[in-house]
This record gives sequence, structure tokens and C-alpha cells, in this order.
Amino acid sequence: MKYLISGGGTGGHIFPAVSIANALREADKDAEILFVGALGRMEMERVPQAGYKIVGLPVRGFNRSQPWKNISVLWDLMRSLVQVKKIIRDFKPQVGIGVGGYASGAAMWMAAKMGIPILLQEQNGFAGVTNKLLKDKAAKICVAYPGMEKFFPAEKIILTGNPVRQNLTEGVRKPSDVKNLLIIGGSLGARTINRAVAAGLPDLKAAGIHVVWQTGKTYYAECRQAWENTGSPASIECLDFLSDMPDRYAQADLVISRAGASSISEICLLGKPAILVPSPNVAEDHQTHNAMALVNRNAAVLVKDIEAAEKLIPTALELIQDKKQLESLHTHVLALAERDSAKRIAEEVMKLAR
Repeated sequence: MKYLISGGGTGGHIFPAVSIANALREADKDAEILFVGALGRMEMERVPQAGYKIVGLPVRGFNRSQPWKNISVLWDLMRSLVQVKKIIRDFKPQVGIGVGGYASGAAMWMAAKMGIPILLQEQNGFAGVTNKLLKDKAAKICVAYPGMEKFFPAEKIILTGNPVRQNLTEGVRKPSDVKNLLIIGGSLGARTINRAVAAGLPDLKAAGIHVVWQTGKTYYAECRQAWENTGSPASIECLDFLSDMPDRYAQADLVISRAGASSISEICLLGKPAILVPSPNVAEDHQTHNAMALVNRNAAVLVKDIEAAEKLIPTALELIQDKKQLESLHTHVLALAERDSAKRIAEEVMKLAR
């Protein structure tokens, strides 16, 4: 069997795509898998690192603020459609799998036009533009949240949850009398969260808790300087990147995070009490929709980006000492977890292939 997987642009698209590929390979070791991405985007580096072949298209997103620049974007889209038609003709996939992002739009539209069944995977609680445009061409649409009928035909929807990175549930929790706070802002970091933490370092130092602060590479230098200015407290680890995420999650009593689809899926799967700070700099404010899916079920606490400087650290310090509230959040968020998502999506893909 041959499978064409397309999408990317951010880790939130790439993690699920690679997880689905791994699940297909696990079910059928002879499966041939080809990725299609956008040139210059993160997937062109991350997918080969995961052991898969990828072909890049010159496709780009539309410029909404400067519409006159979209003539060259349309030209690149036309070139991408010609290229992907040849890729499909040469590779001859049984199924196309689209996970969102520019490349996914071109590749899945052409696959459907050439008579190949396509399956879409939507990570967010507010559907992305690409998947909404492709909904009528898709045979099946795997979603992470209930209530997605407002975006997609109900008969095509399958609630599978989001695939998360491998080995996440294998972390080891060491016994500790000290509460652990894990602060994560994604691979690139989150400016608002980092600045709120930097300003709150004296309070965090005085609180008698252990803090793991993942700043992201972009903000590491200024965060490290703030940490040193506070006396380089041993109780606060200031790191640009966490290579041991399973163990860090296992130790955490409370997590502060953005509300990207992958982060939310991880928090649900691990049953972690969390304070979510949705990024306002994303398409159609989808992170707020993701966060509210948990907040409305008493499964997470929301702090708005605009209020983070004032509220984030006081809220965290109050919550981490509230045993009853932590237990309540743990129970409710764990109930939202969708398990074996990649395997379930792979099964739907293989049904289409047959």
C-alpha cells in the first residue's frame, strides 16, 4: 500500500502527520509513505529526521494585509498543482492524508481530482481554512473535538483525538514533597508567558516550589539574564529546550502552556492540571477555541494573553497549593483524553485503501 501525507508549517501539524505515518508503518511494515510539504517550512527538516521521504512544493499562504502581493502566490500555487500532479502520477498512492497547512491544500485537492480518496485530520476545535475548503472532497474527516458538525458534513466525521508524540506516557515520576510547576511555550517559545514568568521570578523563588521553565530558543538569552538577576535560584530551571518531556510532564503538578492542539492533546492524555494562555497570533483565534473546549468542562484554567503579565503567576501560585482544585482538574481533563489516536486514524486510512 502507498500513502501520500501532506501538511505542515508548524509542529502542531507535523507531530500528528509523523505519528499517523508511524502507525501505518506499524500496521504494515511494507507500506510506502511519501510526504508532501512546503519548501522552506519546518516539515522539510523534521520529516526526514523522523525517517520519511518528503517532497517540497513552492506553495505559500495568501497575504491578507497586502493583497497585491498575491499574484506571485497564485503563480506558486499553479506551479505546485502541476508538480503535485506529477508526484501523484509517479507515486500512485491508494489514499491521501491531509493534516492542514498550505501544502495540504494543493496536494489533497489534486489527489481528489485524480480520483484518490482523501482523509483529513483536523487538530483544532476551530477548523482550519485548508480543511474547510477540502471538506466536500474528503471521504473521511478525523477530528479532535466534539461538535465539529458546524464545519464539516456530520456523516464524514470520526472523533479520534489528536495523535501525540511517541513515548509521552512513559515518563517516570520521582517522589517529591515539593510541588512542581512546568512552564512550556512551544519549540519557539511564547513571549507573553516568558515575560510574565520573568517578572514573577522573585515570587516563584519565594514560593517553595520547583519550577521548570522552558523558554524556547528565541527568548532564552533574555530569560536567562532575568533568572541570573534573581540570584540564579536552584529551585527554578531555566532551559531553552526540554529533551526529556515525558519525565518533565510526569513530575509536573501543574502545567502552564499555550493552547495549541498538540499541547492540549498531551495535557488531556496525561491528565495534567493546566493554566492555558492562548496565543492571539494564530489564524481565526483557534487557540482560544481549543482552550475553551477544556475550560467549559472544568478541565483547565484560562488566563488571557492580554492579562498574563498581571494574572499568570499569582493564579499559578494559588492553584498549585489548592489540592482539591488540582484533583478536580485532573479528573475532568483525563476524561477528555482520546487514546490511540494515531492507530485509530491509521485504521480508517487502511479501510479507504482497501
